Amino acid sequence: MKKLTIIIITFNILFNCDGTNMKNKNRLSNSHSPYLLQHSTNPVDWYPWSIEAFDRAKKENKPIFLSIGYATCHWCHVMEHESFEDSSVAQIMNEKFINIKVDREEMPEVDHLYMSVCQAMTGRGGWPLTIVMTPEKEPFFAGTYFPKDSQGKRPGMLQLLPSLANAWVGKQDEIQKSIDKVKNYLIEINTSEPGDYWDEKIITDSFSGFASRFDPDYGGFGKAPKFPSPHNLIFLLRFSHYYEDISALKMVNTSLRYMRQGGIFDHIGLGFHRYSTDKQWFLPHFEKMLYDQAMHSIAYLEAYQKTKNEEYASVAREIFDYVSRDMTNSEGGFFSAEDADSEGEEGTFYIWSKEEVLKILGELDGSKFSKIYGFEKNGNFYDEATGQSNGKNIPYLSRSITDLSKKYGIKEPELKKLLKTSRKKLFEVRKKRIHPLKDDKILTDWNGLMIAAYALGGQILNDTSLINTAKRSFDFIENNLIKENGRLLKRYRLGDSGLSPHIDDYAFTIWGLLNLYDATFEIEYLSKAIKLTKVMIQEFSDQNGGFFIGGINSEKLMIRAKDSYDGAIPSGNSVAVNNLFRLSKLTGDLTFDSISKSTLRAFTDQAKHAPSGFAHMITGFMFNIKDPIQLVIVADCKKHDLSQVFEKINLKYSPNKVVLLKDISKPAELEEIAPWVKNYKMMDNKPTYYLCEDFVCKRPTTNLNTILKIIDKH
Repeated sequence: MKKLTIIIITFNILFNCDGTNMKNKNRLSNSHSPYLLQHSTNPVDWYPWSIEAFDRAKKENKPIFLSIGYATCHWCHVMEHESFEDSSVAQIMNEKFINIKVDREEMPEVDHLYMSVCQAMTGRGGWPLTIVMTPEKEPFFAGTYFPKDSQGKRPGMLQLLPSLANAWVGKQDEIQKSIDKVKNYLIEINTSEPGDYWDEKIITDSFSGFASRFDPDYGGFGKAPKFPSPHNLIFLLRFSHYYEDISALKMVNTSLRYMRQGGIFDHIGLGFHRYSTDKQWFLPHFEKMLYDQAMHSIAYLEAYQKTKNEEYASVAREIFDYVSRDMTNSEGGFFSAEDADSEGEEGTFYIWSKEEVLKILGELDGSKFSKIYGFEKNGNFYDEATGQSNGKNIPYLSRSITDLSKKYGIKEPELKKLLKTSRKKLFEVRKKRIHPLKDDKILTDWNGLMIAAYALGGQILNDTSLINTAKRSFDFIENNLIKENGRLLKRYRLGDSGLSPHIDDYAFTIWGLLNLYDATFEIEYLSKAIKLTKVMIQEFSDQNGGFFIGGINSEKLMIRAKDSYDGAIPSGNSVAVNNLFRLSKLTGDLTFDSISKSTLRAFTDQAKHAPSGFAHMITGFMFNIKDPIQLVIVADCKKHDLSQVFEKINLKYSPNKVVLLKDISKPAELEEIAPWVKNYKMMDNKPTYYLCEDFVCKRPTTNLNTILKIIDKH
C-alpha cells in the first residue's frame, strides 16, 4: 500500500472533567448486533450508523467519533472497560462529539474504507478502529486502541478528545487539508484502468514470496504473530500439483502438522483459535471465528485428498464436530464467533493448572496427559500483554503422537485411547466454567464458507451426514436471508433478518452452492448458483472490471471501494474469480469466463506488486490455464447406482476438473443450464463418460478406469 503523508494535528490541550454516570441504556439497545449490544449500557450516547446521527452532527456542527469493532475483539473489550464505561470520558464524548458504533462484520464496506484511511495515516490498522470525521463522513483522524490516560507515546482518551474537539473549532484549515489528502488517496487506490491479462509469472512470483517467508521449523509464514490463512496453503497445494513442486507440498504439510499440534488448536473442545502470538503456534489469540473453521477444514480436506494422510481427514472431522456442536442453531444456521475472554480475562476458559488435571484424571493418567500436552507445574501460559505466568497451561503437542508414544514408551493405540478419554473428562469439566461470549448472529457470507466446507467434506470423505448439514444450512439461508426478489440479506439474529449484502455474501454463498452441486449433483444448487451470480454481476460489477464491496443500493460513502487483497479469508473478488471460471466450464457460458478475466485485469498492478496477497485469486487463474477438464456422466439415476463411481472420482485430487451429471430420466434440467450436453447420450445402457480437456473432447466411454487414468494426469 502506498504511504500517505497526512498533516498531523498537534494535540496539546489537555484537561480532565467530572462526568455523570448514565445508568439507562443508550440507543444501541435496539440493535440486533451482539457487539453493539455490548455497548448499550455505556454512559456514552452511542448511535448506530444512521441518518439520525449524521443529521444531528450537521445540525449541531459537531465532529463524529466513529468506533468500529466486533463482538469477540479482545482489545475492543479493553477499550470499552477503560474508556467507554468511564463517566469522565463519556462526558467529553457526549458534549463534544456525535458518537457512532459500527459492527465491522455487519458493515464491511464502512470498515474497509476507514481501515484504509487508518493504515494510510498511521502505517498500521486493527480493531478497535477509531475514526474522527466530519458530519459528511470525511475522516481527519484515525487510530486503533486508546487507553483512558496516556501511556508512553500513546495518547489517552482524556487527553486526545479535548485536543480533537479544540482542533475542530480552531484548526478547520488544517483539518480540510488532511481531508483533501485522504480523498485524493482513496480515489487513487480505488481507481485504475484495466491492466494486461495475467501470465504464469504471477503464479511463480506468488510462490517465491511464500517460499522466502516460510518457517521450515514450524510451518507458516513470517515471524510472530502468525496467521494461519489457509487459502495460502490451498494455493500451495494447487501449485505443488500443477508444477510437481515437492517444496510447496512440504510447506503445506509442515504448516498443517504444527498448527494442529499447537495451542492454536483447541485440544479439549476442538476447533481453531484465531491466530498465534508466537512462531511455534503455541500461544493463541483465543477467539474462534466461523470463517477460520471453514477455511481450515477446506485446507485439511484438500491436503487429505492430495496426500491420503488420514490425519488430515481426522482434523477436518474434528472441526466439523466443533461447529456442529457449538456453532449451529436449531435450524441449521451457523453462529459467527466465540470470544477470547471470559471472567474478564483472555483465555481463562481454555487453560488449566496441572493440579486441576491431576485431580480430574487421577495421578497416573493425569501425569501422562500432562507430559504429552506439555503441562508444567508452574504453568506454560504467559499473558501476552504482561508476560506474567498465572500457573496455568495451554494444551499443546510438541511433536506428533507417533513420536510422543515412542518418547514415553506408550503404544500408539493405547496413547490415543488414553488421550481421547482424558480429553472427554476435561471437556465435561470445562463445560461447567463460565463460557466466553458467543456471537450468535448468523452472517450470510460466513455461512456460505461453512456450507462450502461441509459440502466438500461430505464429497471427499463420502459422508452424507456432512452433506446434509450443508443442505440444511443452505435451507436456513434460503428461508431467512434470501428475499422474494432473489436478493440476499446480510444478517439474521433472533428472528430478524436485515442489512444490505456485500460482494462476500454473494461470492461465498455461490461457492457453497457450487460445492453442494459437486457433492449431490442436485441441479437446483447449480441453478441457484447461476441466479445469484447474475444478481452479483448486476449489482456489484465495476465497468473497469472487478466487483465493489457494496452493491448499487449500499451505504453511500466517500468512494465506492473494491477489496482485492486476501486477508484472514479470501476477498470477495478472489472467490468470485474462482466461481466464475467454474461456472463457465460447467455451463459453457463464456460470459462468466469473460467477467472473470476482466476481474483479473482490474487488479493486475496490485497483484504484480504483492502477488502473495492474491493467492486465492491466483488459484482461480491456475484453474483456468492448467487445462481444466470437463467430465459429463450420462446415466439413468433410476436404474444405475453411481455411489461407487462418485467415490472413486472424489478420491482423486484434481482441482481443475468440473463434473456434471446428466440424468436421462430428466435431461431437460441440465440441458437448460448447460446446453452443450444436449447431444450426450448413454451407450449400451451403461453409465457413459464424456471428457473434454484442453478444448478437445475424448471419445465417450463406459469404462470408468479410462477416465480415472486421465484424471490422475491432472
